[in-house]
Amino acid sequence: MDNQIYTCPMHLDIVSDQLGRCPKCGMTLVLKDQIKPMAHTTSEQGLGVITWKSYQPLIVIILLIFIASVITAWNGRISLTGFLLNFMTGFFLVFGGFKLMDVKGFAEGYSTYDLLAKKWFGYGYIYPFIELGFGFAMLSGLHSMWLLWAEFVVMVFSGLGVAIKFARREPFMCACLGTFLKVPLTYVTLIEDFGMAIIALILILL
Repeated sequence: MDNQIYTCPMHLDIVSDQLGRCPKCGMTLVLKDQIKPMAHTTSEQGLGVITWKSYQPLIVIILLIFIASVITAWNGRISLTGFLLNFMTGFFLVFGGFKLMDVKGFAEGYSTYDLLAKKWFGYGYIYPFIELGFGFAMLSGLHSMWLLWAEFVVMVFSGLGVAIKFARREPFMCACLGTFLKVPLTYVTLIEDFGMAIIALILILL
């Protein structure tokens, strides 16, 4: 008989005597005595040992967006502006779409680190549609300065929540791809949020 106690790495108030998933964020429950500080682990809580294969879903998604952006921006020669615009469009549509596959789980995870979502839980339900709105607007050919500035502000603001968590060495569940794909995206999320902000800034300056 298993007398072990399991808990959620992100929601320690969730306790169970059986292995399962957190009802709040969907993460796999782990043994309570295995919870360790984030800064000193080589794996992310609930995901097991992290290897390059852990990142395969993310690598495939980013690679497909990259290739599609190159192809659609090609007109005899690659256009940097066209490529960056297409990459941002694909990023917002794909990443926003994944969040919608489990919008409740995304909102739960997002509320653990986003500065606004922690104060207003409803923002987690709205955020996927903000990304999709950016993507569809760009897909329709809208590349105005106000849209690029809006994307810059939103991505920097989202990245700040992640950066603060790292600075405080607090564990959190990255929700940038929603909870549908269980991939280790903590440091990657920081790069993605600020990376997209940098791309938006480059387009503004071009």
